[in-house]
Amino acid sequence: MGQPSVDVVIPNYNYGRYLGICVRSVLSQDIENLRVLIIDNASTDDSADVARALAAEDARVELLLRPVNKGQHASFNDGIDWASGDYFVLLCSDDFIVPGALRRALAVMEPDPTIAFSYGRDVAVNGDAPIPPIPPQPDDVPCRVETGTAFIERFCRLGVFQLPGSAMVVRTAAQKAAGHYVEALPHSDDYHMWLRLGLQGRIAELDCVQGGTRSHGQNRSQQLRDTHLLHIQHTADAGEYFFAREGRVLPDCDALHRMARRGIAERAYWSAISHLMRGDPAWWQLLKYAVSQRMRTAFIPPVNYLLHRPDTKRRLRSYVDGWLARPLAAAGRR
Repeated sequence: MGQPSVDVVIPNYNYGRYLGICVRSVLSQDIENLRVLIIDNASTDDSADVARALAAEDARVELLLRPVNKGQHASFNDGIDWASGDYFVLLCSDDFIVPGALRRALAVMEPDPTIAFSYGRDVAVNGDAPIPPIPPQPDDVPCRVETGTAFIERFCRLGVFQLPGSAMVVRTAAQKAAGHYVEALPHSDDYHMWLRLGLQGRIAELDCVQGGTRSHGQNRSQQLRDTHLLHIQHTADAGEYFFAREGRVLPDCDALHRMARRGIAERAYWSAISHLMRGDPAWWQLLKYAVSQRMRTAFIPPVNYLLHRPDTKRRLRSYVDGWLARPLAAAGRR
């Protein structure tokens, strides 16, 4: 039997300064059958020149350089149509994958054809900072495999996905079955896609660093996270779209839909509390949204929500630190 093949699609727009780092992080992976497609959406910086140089250096790199910007969804979906390998990766050009990531993912997914996709942890990089030293990850990676339904249920309970897109490897057959990204969800199309992939099989979570995510002022995810209410509302849009369409095939669709609405409201509630303790005036809009989605949050704090979040201790520490910092900051201004 031949070695499994991986197709990596790298959409790009005006990220020429990051593109080389991203592409080389893929080309340096220790697997044999690998292709890379750079799709540039009529960038106005030096992206096209960088892409051509990368293709000239390595025959595994293919190019689609658009003369006109067709938008991000056209790039995502053209990449899905192009993919013909066993596995598919959609990697933003300002992100990267760490050494050995593809080999580790394939070691988990190849023996189990029921796994639709795998993911691991990511390392955060701020702005134009260099990639920090990443310790070698273990070859025999511990992983947790859950059913697609359990994965969807976890999203519904928390009102958010806590997984990095840069660390995902998708079985191409599952991606083709899930289909294209939806233009009607410009800011939560990834969440919607992950819900749809949850219908295609099981999900493997690798207990290791697999990718890196770069946060800067120009990437859309960072802009949304800076406005928490918008991020929560767009997440709600993804859930509503899914349960009105693809999610209808789930036997307990209506119950999961109700759970998702409750999870969104409770997430907004605790985000409001966090903002309040930091003295951020955005808390009031978050609280109003939470109550509009679930009136009960106006009277009873949804404590059970915190019990389900794996990052509760960190978040509670953040709440307390923010609360303690307020009088210190006020004293410093006097």
